[in-house]
Amino acid sequence: MKPLSKEIVSYLEDQAFEIRRLSVEMIAYGQWGHIGGSFSMAEILAVLYFHHMTIDPRNPKAENRDRLVLSKAHGSPALYAALALRGFYPVEQIYQYCEPEGLEGHTNPHGAPGVETAGGPLGMGLSVAVGMALGLRRKENPRSRVFCILGDGELNEGNVWEAAMSASHYRLDNLIAVVDYNKVQAKGFVWEEMGIEPVAEKWKSFGWKVIETDGHDVEALAETFYRARWIEPSGSPICVIAHTVKGMGVERAEFNYKWHTHAPDPKTADEMIRELAKRYGKPEIGYSRVNEPVKKETFYGGE
Repeated sequence: MKPLSKEIVSYLEDQAFEIRRLSVEMIAYGQWGHIGGSFSMAEILAVLYFHHMTIDPRNPKAENRDRLVLSKAHGSPALYAALALRGFYPVEQIYQYCEPEGLEGHTNPHGAPGVETAGGPLGMGLSVAVGMALGLRRKENPRSRVFCILGDGELNEGNVWEAAMSASHYRLDNLIAVVDYNKVQAKGFVWEEMGIEPVAEKWKSFGWKVIETDGHDVEALAETFYRARWIEPSGSPICVIAHTVKGMGVERAEFNYKWHTHAPDPKTADEMIRELAKRYGKPEIGYSRVNEPVKKETFYGGE
């Protein structure tokens, strides 16, 4: 592929900033959510939704679209933000996060065009993605791709490996798994809780091709997804291991398991967004609802 222009790189980095900013906005307003895992995949979503994937916000169910399954469905704020920014629904809708009949705490297609499937139980998303990829194959749709984003701690789930075995058996080279390898899960570092290394060799042993990349470098991600779509397919599913940082963008959250599930109060949310703006060289902005009272009740949509 041709190298990305400076303008495209800047544009994708801007989208990653906005995904993080809006994630803070909705988690602070909803008083529930997962900042760490939303931040770690901001560039992944920015490159997929704003550069690589074939999608049409005006026709979210187009047959020729690419599909994305967020298996780590607790990272829904980042996905909801990306879809809103891409034009699937108004940005203001993010303030329905964790509200009855609004955007649920874990992904749910109800009221959220562009969300392909509901999520929650870890380990289930890859099985859904395998079914989608197999369905596309049987419909003789050779161009569409199915992307499935998994958490690194999620790889502890046995169902992931059952799905990985099935994908290899059916030679689903239209399936691209993306591991958000941010090194931290709910209660500590992955290597302390249940180590997954050698993770690349594990995927290879299940018959997958593996590409490792910097999950925060939009140019590296664009090249990786280009390879996964156009160069690597030859009868094997493809796994992209994206090396990322939990909570990337806000120092107090980086590699910090305490920000796996934690909603900032308005003051902290304001500080976080100001820090993000400074890191990205943006005009100083803060949390848009810093002066509003904190909600006393919320609709979680899952633990």
